Amino acid sequence: MLEVLAVEGAEAEIAIWNPDGSRAELSGNGTRIAARWLAERAGTDEVRIRVGERVTKARIAGDLVEQELGRVEIGEPEEVEGIRLVPVSVGNPHAVVQGDPAEIGRIGPMLERHPRFPAGTNVQVARVDRPGRVTARVWERGVGETQSSGTSAVAVAAAIQADGETEVGFPGGTLRVRIENGLAYLIGPAERVG
Repeated sequence: MLEVLAVEGAEAEIAIWNPDGSRAELSGNGTRIAARWLAERAGTDEVRIRVGERVTKARIAGDLVEQELGRVEIGEPEEVEGIRLVPVSVGNPHAVVQGDPAEIGRIGPMLERHPRFPAGTNVQVARVDRPGRVTARVWERGVGETQSSGTSAVAVAAAIQADGETEVGFPGGTLRVRIENGLAYLIGPAERVG
């Protein structure tokens, strides 16, 4: 759930709430939805969304929203419970595992609350289909398996290919990610429904 805390012109501050009542540090999909809403309200194609200390910048082009999500930090590969993963921070924690995405139901809960991640972590299991194209499933901290995740798309792209463009296909749709000099850009649709 997105809670709008403040709006001033083309900038808004939001809070993101998980179904278990915990507060998320960042949501790529959530900030994209908020950016689309704010752009319509402010009558502009460029907006800023603040979540805690992080500010995302967004540009609207038709049904697509391109966001600059900020710096992404890629840790060294490590092994936890026999599972090789890459820790990634996109303003929130991620553990990216290369493997069969169908394994998310086993791997996700195991890593989400593992002592290695005292505050919990989001988990992705990703398969490289070809250069620039990845299929993944995600287990969100405090939520469980979800159909799509913007920050997870960024984490997967960063862990697999530190710089460049990657399409990340989730069961809920495909997102495009561009990593340039450690900065993450997320491109995906946002449309008003109902």
